[in-house]
Amino acid sequence: MGEGLLVGVLGAGSIVGAGVAGDRTGEPVLVSGEAGLVCAGILVLHLVRLRAGRALVGIVAALGVCLALQAPQAAADLVPVDGERVAPMVVTSVGGEGNGDAGRTRFRCSVVTRDGAPVKVRVLRGCGRTTRPGDVLAVVYDPEGRMPPRALATGPVTTGPLRALAALAFALLAGCVLAVVRSHRLTPAGTGA
Repeated sequence: MGEGLLVGVLGAGSIVGAGVAGDRTGEPVLVSGEAGLVCAGILVLHLVRLRAGRALVGIVAALGVCLALQAPQAAADLVPVDGERVAPMVVTSVGGEGNGDAGRTRFRCSVVTRDGAPVKVRVLRGCGRTTRPGDVLAVVYDPEGRMPPRALATGPVTTGPLRALAALAFALLAGCVLAVVRSHRLTPAGTGA
């Protein structure tokens, strides 16, 4: 049980940690969830090496992929880290750029503070197809420029994405415990094997 808990905590922690780090640093490989997918792959390979059973390994793999893809988006809705501030900013322009993935367009907003001072970095998160110049976004920014600015989700703060992330992490932990316990095949009493 202890080994299963350790594997589950390390697996889920590394997947969620990669997503949170991606949100905080803006590193593309972390923001996209690719690093979390690598962590999930390493976890699955470890369980395969333990001979945990195909069904349980498949369940852990599916949960790991879901967790890796959801963690960066859920991390974006978290409270700003120390040193960051939230301020209302006015959108001055909205630009779209194709990223080559099935014709999807990513939107970036140029914003200014309420005093009219322009922000050097354009906002990606929170800027969308319906955003127009003159709209006001609640933007999280770091006055020292260590992290890129990002807009908070519009409307009231919901805990739904965080609850879903916690449920996925708990399910992954439980799956890892079951898979590791399953990998330790017990021999019947008296066989001496």
